[in-house]
Amino acid sequence: MSLETRVMAALKEAMKAKDDAAKRSLRSVKSAILLVKTDGSGRELDEAGEIKLVQKLIKQRKDSLAVYEEQGREDLAQSEREEIAVIEQFLPQQFSSEELETFIKGIIEKTGASTMKDMGKVMGMANKELAGRADGKTVSVMVKQMLG
Repeated sequence: MSLETRVMAALKEAMKAKDDAAKRSLRSVKSAILLVKTDGSGRELDEAGEIKLVQKLIKQRKDSLAVYEEQGREDLAQSEREEIAVIEQFLPQQFSSEELETFIKGIIEKTGASTMKDMGKVMGMANKELAGRADGKTVSVMVKQMLG
């Protein structure tokens, strides 16, 4: 089932439940999908593209959340937290920190990385294989710890 179909089904449910946070979040996802479909490039949104789109939307909200918390705007911060929770439902199952650590150790062994100079090789392979199952920032921090 495509992302657009799942979002539309969830939006219908949110409307029936009168869940404003879910409606707001799902409409923004629907809007982002529509923008990609009509951007003039003529490309279709495949599964990898869908994951990247959802990750981008979550990252935007996390960035906004950090700004709102820094400025003491708890009302706006809460709204962003709600939207993040709704949008995260459309990502694949996330790795736990233990699973992620094991996975990254395996990649480091495969690539033969031993120093920080090899971080690019490890990150490239990790980002390809993890595709939406772990946050890039978290992966980066963990790789730095293991190589540093």
